[in-house]
Amino acid sequence: MQPLMFRWTGEELVPVNRRWQSLADRHLVVGEEYYLAEHNDRSINSHRHYFASVAEAWRNLPEHFSGLPFAESAEHLRAYALIRTGYCDAHTIVCSSKAEASRMAAFIRPIDGFSIVDVKEATVTRYVAKSQSMKAMDKQEFQQSKVAVLDFLDDLIGVERGTTHRNAGSAA
Repeated sequence: MQPLMFRWTGEELVPVNRRWQSLADRHLVVGEEYYLAEHNDRSINSHRHYFASVAEAWRNLPEHFSGLPFAESAEHLRAYALIRTGYCDAHTIVCSSKAEASRMAAFIRPIDGFSIVDVKEATVTRYVAKSQSMKAMDKQEFQQSKVAVLDFLDDLIGVERGTTHRNAGSAA
């Protein structure tokens, strides 16, 4: 069940509109007790600004990055930055030899153009960027990942930290 929105009247919690009332009637039982936890949605303006900032950084990538996988699109760049800043999942495969690891990496790389595949000795590690969807990341984790990615991108393109953020607007 999705979070329901209520208004505190000073005496009771009341659904904020008919839609929420209908959902409450469908999912909650009169007389039952429920735990209540505050749910903080993150700002859609912050979300949009972040994606505009990443697109701005992509448009300003120095030419020496052209041809590299992360330079293909703003989405590739965002995934690369998320991985490089630690907002990723890692999957490791230990192979029987360096040659087998090289073959395994060659097999895995084309599966997902947004992941990074790294080979060290006989070990292959595939890094996949975490989703930044509103469902996958809460407000705090999104904000932390946003700052980390934008700082990383500023460092990557060689500008003062905060430049990409400012140049994409100030709707953060």
